[in-house]
Amino acid sequence: MRTARCTAGGTGGKMAAPGGGTEGPQEAEGLVLGRLEEEALKRRERLKALRQRTLQNKESGEPESKIPREDEEEEPVKHREIKLRNYDPEDAELKKRKLPPAKPASVEDTVKEQLEAAKPEPIIDEVDLANLAPRKPDWDLKRDVSKKLEKLEKRTQRAIAELIRERLKGQEEELASAVGSAKQEGSDSE
Repeated sequence: MRTARCTAGGTGGKMAAPGGGTEGPQEAEGLVLGRLEEEALKRRERLKALRQRTLQNKESGEPESKIPREDEEEEPVKHREIKLRNYDPEDAELKKRKLPPAKPASVEDTVKEQLEAAKPEPIIDEVDLANLAPRKPDWDLKRDVSKKLEKLEKRTQRAIAELIRERLKGQEEELASAVGSAKQEGSDSE
């Protein structure tokens, strides 16, 4: 809502309040200042109480956390129940709280399972020495050329066989001519 300042009439420089009445600027400031003053007073009281508490602590020698505050209520401290496992008390009250001796659990089955699981299974029965020996630096070249070498080897064997056949044919002709010439010489000498 808008507040308008009236210049004419009998308002005398007062502002119109949202509720329809008029309220002076001093009264509006008074409400705000009153609230701030209230908060300041509360703050001062808290600081005074804190100073008194710290003075009492210095006089009594106890740390501040041990002394309860006035506004706090003391809660009963909850302790856990004492369980006596290894201690053999002499007091009858404490003997009630003693636990019976614990019996160790059987671990034989779990140990057997772990030992069986730890046994390595043989992966390779025999070790191939060719796989263990380090490869020569040109092993990949030999692998790539091996197929071509097989074809060349077959061609070489065929060529050698043809050469042997040609020599044998040549020798047969020479032999036949030698036999023929020997027959002629033998027939001439007779």
